[in-house]
Amino acid sequence: VEVLMWYREHPCRDSFAWFKLQRLKAAVHYTVARICERLGEEHRREFSRQAVAAITETAVRQCDIFSKDLEAFARHAKRSTVSTEDVKLLARRSAALSIYIQNKVEELNQGQSLKKKSAVKRKSRETDEENRE
Repeated sequence: VEVLMWYREHPCRDSFAWFKLQRLKAAVHYTVARICERLGEEHRREFSRQAVAAITETAVRQCDIFSKDLEAFARHAKRSTVSTEDVKLLARRSAALSIYIQNKVEELNQGQSLKKKSAVKRKSRETDEENRE
């Protein structure tokens, strides 16, 4: 997403950015091909090269649209950083995606609170040990 945003602002100005964008597209294409391959095996179907390429192009373009929307949401909130709230807002049109994102955000928040608790416990133990000495 970061590469897409930069490239959109500086089209064809930097061959390194163009190269990074092409690598990103190649990685997406590889992943789409593997997913299609796996689904094809499960459902006894085949995906043509053109279908895989079309899915890849659609995914890359959708990511570009998402990046523009996320930037706009953050800018509207007068922030320079995209937040989880922006991502949840982006996903609001798809109930399934919205639920998935909400669950991931909750998982991340739980993980962060566990890390904070363990850091507090560690600091408390260190303080107790220093006081004993």
